[in-house]
Amino acid sequence: MPALSRADTSVLGRWWWTVDRWTLFAIVSLIGFGYVMVLAASPAVAERIGTARDMFILKQVLFLACAGLIVVAVSLLSPRGVRRVSLAGCALALVLTAATLVIGIQIKGAQRWIALPGISLQPSEFLKPCFAVVAAWLIAEGKRRRLPGGTLIAVAIFAAIALLLKSQPDIGMLAVVTGVFVLQLFIAGMNLMLFGGVVGMVGAAGFAAYTLFPHVQVRVERFLHPESGDNYQVNRALEAFGAGGLFGRGPGEGHVKDVLPDAHADFVFAVAGEEFGMVVCLLILCVFAFIVLRGLLRLLAEGDVYVVLAASGLVASFGLQAFINMASTLHLIPTKGMTLPFISYGGSSVVAIAFGMGLLLALTRRRAPGELT
Repeated sequence: MPALSRADTSVLGRWWWTVDRWTLFAIVSLIGFGYVMVLAASPAVAERIGTARDMFILKQVLFLACAGLIVVAVSLLSPRGVRRVSLAGCALALVLTAATLVIGIQIKGAQRWIALPGISLQPSEFLKPCFAVVAAWLIAEGKRRRLPGGTLIAVAIFAAIALLLKSQPDIGMLAVVTGVFVLQLFIAGMNLMLFGGVVGMVGAAGFAAYTLFPHVQVRVERFLHPESGDNYQVNRALEAFGAGGLFGRGPGEGHVKDVLPDAHADFVFAVAGEEFGMVVCLLILCVFAFIVLRGLLRLLAEGDVYVVLAASGLVASFGLQAFINMASTLHLIPTKGMTLPFISYGGSSVVAIAFGMGLLLALTRRRAPGELT
């Protein structure tokens, strides 16, 4: 693709010279490291649960290959196309998320998945990127007076999402969606007094979650008082980081993957720390930070409110998910079952994140003055 001429007016040619190639390269590097980590962590997990050693590898290789194609395909969309796809995706994800409460399968006490041949689909993963774009469009249209009450419609959709996520329950996902939506309201220029009230309500909701959901209370108590309960996974993860040191034990030489139930998923960062060391972990952290900062910097010269709000929501969701995974693995926050984007095992997560990054690349592509959004 680098050989494409600037005079090339084909769809691919125009895409290559308008897309943010630095962000694209950063995303590709994360997908590449995802391949490395599934090879490192998943065989031991598969063997421990009594299945074929290459089962997780084959599935994740397919998921990551699809992710790369999705990133490119979605990034070809115009901002108007992004809006239309996100509206359809948000409606479908809402219906399927509601369906999980009726026909979903229960895993670890939560009913978030729909069983499909060969895989389990988690529809709520797709609500994050789709709702970020839909909320941005509704808020922007409300500010432009094209859709009176646009912000209130966005709030109503958020309330429906919150009710569904609470019912599953998936408090971590709800926290991410809430944080992104509140950030979008703030960027849109919400009155500071009203914004303070919203933040207060979010804080009250967090306290209510701690009070009403035993699993949330247990995780918070274990974080604040490690001696009060079982912190097996966190303790093993911290030991892995210590054993890895600066440069790690070497690929395939780690031991934590043999004892951690979620070594290939929620605690894959600990496997990276043991086998590749702190230097590579810092490099991964820098790649995530680069994508977030690069995405925000691309918006400094953007004049369209919808694009600014949508892209800000997408990068915030991506960065917040990465932060939650890494911080919980390092015992900086209470543990939360959330994947590390593109690196942890998980089909729904990888595909949904790829979709969100494709939307981000589509929104941040350079556009000619006056081009329709």
